Amino acid sequence: NTTRKTARATKDMGKMLGGEEEKDPDADRKEEERQEALRQQEEERKAKYSKMEAERESVRQGIRDKYGIKKKEEKEAEAQAAMEQASEGSLTRPKKAIPAGCGDEEEEEESIVDTVMKFLPGPLQDMFNKK
Repeated sequence: NTTRKTARATKDMGKMLGGEEEKDPDADRKEEERQEALRQQEEERKAKYSKMEAERESVRQGIRDKYGIKKKEEKEAEAQAAMEQASEGSLTRPKKAIPAGCGDEEEEEESIVDTVMKFLPGPLQDMFNKK
């Protein structure tokens, strides 16, 4: 009785350590069938829930129409259009309207300083360069 247990334990240890394990000839086929069944179930579930969501959306739209409520996306689009229309003629624009590249970048400041230095007379350039 104990020899059977030790033989089985040795065989199981061999499997765990990466040894040869007995393979079922139909194991690959069974695994593929199982994976296919899972995929099919997942597709059926998604179809069911998309159908339910479509029904819910039609009910929601009916309620929106009845009470004159707008969707969140429609509200955001209208607010954005109103902001753009308001900022067209005004001198103060929202911060988003500042073009890229207009900021506190050191590279731009250095290039401006270099440009100013070009227009200074020679003695003044020397004074600033000696820093």
